[in-house]
Amino acid sequence: MKRFFSGFKKTLPFVLIFAVVFAVAFYPRSKEEGKSEEVKKVIRVWNVDTFEGGKGSRTNFLKRAAAKIEKKNKGVYYLITSYTEEGANRAFAAGQRPDVLSFGIGVSAYLESSLPLPYSFAGGETESGCYAYPWCRGEYYLFSLKDDFEEAGSTAISAGGTNLVEVAAALNNLSGEEIDSLSAYVAFLNGKYRYLLGTQRDKCRFVSRGVEVYEKPLNEFCDLYQYVSVLSAEKRADCLAFVETLLSEEVQKELDSIGMFSIKSGETLRTVSAFTDGASLSAMRDVARGSEAIKNLDKFLKNV
Repeated sequence: MKRFFSGFKKTLPFVLIFAVVFAVAFYPRSKEEGKSEEVKKVIRVWNVDTFEGGKGSRTNFLKRAAAKIEKKNKGVYYLITSYTEEGANRAFAAGQRPDVLSFGIGVSAYLESSLPLPYSFAGGETESGCYAYPWCRGEYYLFSLKDDFEEAGSTAISAGGTNLVEVAAALNNLSGEEIDSLSAYVAFLNGKYRYLLGTQRDKCRFVSRGVEVYEKPLNEFCDLYQYVSVLSAEKRADCLAFVETLLSEEVQKELDSIGMFSIKSGETLRTVSAFTDGASLSAMRDVARGSEAIKNLDKFLKNV
């Protein structure tokens, strides 16, 4: 009996060590630990709004689209962040780059970091390929409180953001007073102006207020495109998967929820480059206000 206990004392430490190792190796991980390992990749998506949308948030729309692909592609998470134009430019100057960029005209610095896309659209193309493609669009309209667009009268031109409403006015042979968007809308409803040259934003405002107006789409020109570009070569496949989801029929049908349109709708004739810089935007505004606007704007425009 003494020999038995003597041998047991010698082997006990080894038994305890084995038990501890076994317990650690096979102890079930917590839900939080498992959850942290599920996210293998994070795709950074920046959204930069440079013109007024219709209603709601384009950033939130992107989040809803991302949720659809995250359900299919486990282990990939799309981090959607909203930036102002100024914030995006400061981030670029500081050396920061997203994996995917959603933007309107005026955010020109990111062209050099963008990768070619397997799509084709005049506004997003350069001589070497397509580097931006629209995932939604707006539209210019001439609004009237009467069902008559031939009657003479003053026009309020709704200005806001970096979009070129002045070019839209010139190419549609319209002239008027340029006013900030909300003030133009209010002045038009109050009868100060016979017409309003506005956008999908005003259309949504009228619907929300329950006001009956007549509209005439202005198809000569549109720069109200929200583009998407891919900037990460390392995560290119996951970035393109997001773009494909955004352009899918299912998601495009949901654009009405934010008062925007698919690029497959409408009959726009001309646009400008998605990567038009601030200096060129200012130059186009000056030309559009000139006496020979239509002739002098040709060098800036692209046929859609």
